[in-house]
Amino acid sequence: MANLTPGEVARHLGSGLLSFPITHLTRDGAFDEPAYRDHVAWLSEFPAAGLFAPGGTGEFFSLTLSEVERVVTAAVDAAPGGLPVIAPAGYGTATAVELARAAEGAGAHGVLLFPPYLTEAGQEGLSAHVRAVCDATSLGVIVYNRANARFTDETVGRLAEECPNLVGFKDGVGDIEQMARIYARLGDRLTYIGGLPTAEMYALPYLSLGLTTYSSAIFNFLPRYAAGFYDAVRRRDDAAVMSALSEFVIPYTDLRNRRPGYAVSIIKAGMKVIGRPAGPVRPPLTDLDDAELAELATLVKKVS
Repeated sequence: MANLTPGEVARHLGSGLLSFPITHLTRDGAFDEPAYRDHVAWLSEFPAAGLFAPGGTGEFFSLTLSEVERVVTAAVDAAPGGLPVIAPAGYGTATAVELARAAEGAGAHGVLLFPPYLTEAGQEGLSAHVRAVCDATSLGVIVYNRANARFTDETVGRLAEECPNLVGFKDGVGDIEQMARIYARLGDRLTYIGGLPTAEMYALPYLSLGLTTYSSAIFNFLPRYAAGFYDAVRRRDDAAVMSALSEFVIPYTDLRNRRPGYAVSIIKAGMKVIGRPAGPVRPPLTDLDDAELAELATLVKKVS
């Protein structure tokens, strides 16, 4: 896998479900590397086309730069040889460049570029941000279209021409017109990834817009269920997808929407429910309360 080109990695990612592992923490909030390695090894027993560590589900935003490098290194070591590992880059442009270079040094196979920290920027500034990261590494780069980094089809088109190692576009906005314009302009030049919270909710309609894959946080604690859902989406079994949405995904999403930040917290709660606890979330996120944890346990039991 280490010898694959950025384009080959992107095609690999587009061929199946994507794993976004949580980051295990001890009770006092330190990175629990042995538990994390064990989790990556366990997830590798189930079908996934790529592993993103640490992504949004992995609390990238709450880790120090040295912790990010430790998590990426642990993921590369623990993942099987045929599974590409994608590392994060983000914050300001200089920090994103530093993280991209560290990812390459750690043996990662690609970079997921998060939106710049805090500040808003126009298309010219966002383009410069992406170009700087692409120029800093030989790895394939996937941009995350989310929050203060919303890219027009014209911007994505120019970046695809200027940056040969820009290989993917992950959408966390849900703007159908934006995605239709980007896919119509670029076609198969990029790999498109669904990246909205609980991406299963959007998987079927997004398939027609070129998003052949998505980031499944549920895969952390229900890997067999998540893989089966993805298979139903890819074979366009609408009845099976709608049944799964009604039975689990929609009530799960209702619980996730109780408080801001629960998109991550509910995954760690799911790990606790299945008997593979991963520790607490870091502030400013908060964990589910006991009543919510019991609700989640009831939902999980229905599909386990």
